[in-house]
Amino acid sequence: MLTKKGKYGLKAAVHLARLPPGGSTQVADIAEANNIPKKFLDVILGELRNAGFLSSKKGKLGGYRLAKPADDIIVGEMIRALDGPLAPFPCASRNAYEPCEDCDIATCEVRLLMVRVRDAMGTVLDTYTLAQMRDLSQEQLASFVDYI
Repeated sequence: MLTKKGKYGLKAAVHLARLPPGGSTQVADIAEANNIPKKFLDVILGELRNAGFLSSKKGKLGGYRLAKPADDIIVGEMIRALDGPLAPFPCASRNAYEPCEDCDIATCEVRLLMVRVRDAMGTVLDTYTLAQMRDLSQEQLASFVDYI
């Protein structure tokens, strides 16, 4: 499941993707516009900067900006940078696999289903760029409400 850190990170990244190319803004502005606690956002943006998605400049005219074009940022990569593997359980992870003590990996129905969940999430998240996420229309967003 996506954590608040992942959700807030994506919201902040979309906010930055809406700025003119090369534009930057202060953490406080992002936090206020997206209803995110500023202290938590400071940590999140620092992690995204360390992962290479954002760059920052200190000072009165400083702030955060995208480190590369929004078309080149894959949403799944950002989520993994903030939340770790997409798999719901370590036994279903590709990159952070850990065997369970209580099951046989070849026959455990829970693991086999969670591998499919991981793959489905990856299929969606790894095919969307930040630019595509930013450009989702209100009509498309409204159609997503039907899934709730």
